[in-house]
Amino acid sequence: MRLAELLETGSAALQRAGVESPLLDARLLLEYCSGKSRTALFLHPLDSVSDEVADRYLAAIARRQRREPLAYILGEREFWSRSFLVNPSVLIPRPETEFLLEQVLSRVDRENLRSGHLLDLCCGSGVIAVVLAIETGKAVVAVDISAEALAVAGENSRRHRVASQVHLLQADLLAPFAEREVFSLVVSNPPYVRSGELAAGLAPEVAFHEPHLALDGGADGLFLISRIRQALPAVLSPGGDFFLEFGAEQAEAVLTMFQAPSENGRDFCRLAVIQDYAGRDRVLHARMANE
Repeated sequence: MRLAELLETGSAALQRAGVESPLLDARLLLEYCSGKSRTALFLHPLDSVSDEVADRYLAAIARRQRREPLAYILGEREFWSRSFLVNPSVLIPRPETEFLLEQVLSRVDRENLRSGHLLDLCCGSGVIAVVLAIETGKAVVAVDISAEALAVAGENSRRHRVASQVHLLQADLLAPFAEREVFSLVVSNPPYVRSGELAAGLAPEVAFHEPHLALDGGADGLFLISRIRQALPAVLSPGGDFFLEFGAEQAEAVLTMFQAPSENGRDFCRLAVIQDYAGRDRVLHARMANE
């Protein structure tokens, strides 16, 4: 078959399946399966491909028709202008998390940052840990409860040549660090989707393909966030910064949670909810009081 025929066939199939961007996805899959660039597809649409390439492409289109995320089929996703490995063990990195990192790097206390350790909590694919390691030059501890996710994070740290800086740890949130004020920066994109939304209200790509372990935040979406809030004061150093990505309509509850007095008497001297570029409350920045 010719490239143009394959592209038309794939695009039509994805459109019938309700895929949001059928032509774009069909083209990206054709580039992936044929090894040809976008320019080559544009300049030489009448070139023929082997039966092997055609079969590979149509199999990829069939996967996308079943609403498997494009990133899982391609095996990677661009983030921070870099290519990161992804698979069904990890969430696909999103623009909201790029925004989170932008806020971290622009607002963190640089002086305090130099003196303490960095933590990516609920690290998933490791994009936050890798970017922090690249942008700060410092070592980063990356924690996740999923061994499969940590394997992906390890691959990404090696891909971007920061494996010596990114230290992977399988753990349940902050449990290994109790009562030690070791971190000057903690960044977290934890599960915050309400359990009821996992079966209804999410796109099929998310609901049926991305890992629920990395999505499910309990009945109100705040279960993991509340646990982090409870344990955080014991591990965040004086003047340390905490940045949290949270979901739509959770800002008031999250802010109230962090305004409440801590059990150990260590509280935050600064709390701010930061809106993303669409004007939606998206990130909490909390700074621990100096003692």
